[in-house]
Amino acid sequence: MKDQEAKRVVKERYGRVARVASSCCCSSSCCGTAKPEEIGKKIGYSEEELASAPTGANLGLGCGNPIALASIRGGETVLDLGSGAGFDCFLASKKVGPKGKVIGVDMTEEMVARATANASEGGYKNVEFRLGEIEKLPVEDSSVDLVISNCVINLVPDKKTAFKEAYRVLKPGGRLMVSDIVLLEELPDFIIESVEAYVGCVSGAALKGDYLDSIGSAGFEDVRVIDESEFSLDCVTCDPTGGAILDGLNLSNEKLNEVERTIASIKVTAVKP
Repeated sequence: MKDQEAKRVVKERYGRVARVASSCCCSSSCCGTAKPEEIGKKIGYSEEELASAPTGANLGLGCGNPIALASIRGGETVLDLGSGAGFDCFLASKKVGPKGKVIGVDMTEEMVARATANASEGGYKNVEFRLGEIEKLPVEDSSVDLVISNCVINLVPDKKTAFKEAYRVLKPGGRLMVSDIVLLEELPDFIIESVEAYVGCVSGAALKGDYLDSIGSAGFEDVRVIDESEFSLDCVTCDPTGGAILDGLNLSNEKLNEVERTIASIKVTAVKP
């Protein structure tokens, strides 16, 4: 899939998610009919966190909880890449406090509109949402203390540029904390060529080594994987078309398990020197 086509598909699909509030990207067998709250619990959010954000902010689209591991401090400026309806931004806003600031960037107009409405409804004065692409962030150089992202960079065709942009906007000593999907080995062609698998966070994912190298090549130091877990292929089948693709292949459970073992959910930290 060409880069521009991939972006178009992702933008179109996640615009639809913003309108109908369906979910698809998770790190365990929690898609399909599962509610966003159930998905949230399975990927590391507490009941208190899930209850504290505005209604409709949690779309169940993540693959981890970057907020729990980011050690956010009061007064900091936090940037969320691919902020969606604003769930992680609202959690971060409570940690940075009234003297801090949270910026969410998303390339989907519907997501930005929904997040902005959620912020207004919840009375969040220290959160703002901007329309833009991760490879060209609408954020000033050296203006951010922490960059977070939750199951989004795997959808970006040019991951090296995405991490270079994250590096650019961070202050010296700033931190990166991302939850994402990576590959432990190459995927079969039928997954790579599937539009549904791409939007489901699978076929756009990079090999784990390449992903980590992209972070290091951007200039980050102390790049560490602090958690890794299995990613379920159920997240491809949560969309009816994606399910039809897999069903049509008539793969055995053994073969499906083989594919599933190539995909992992990781949490990565790094520092800008």
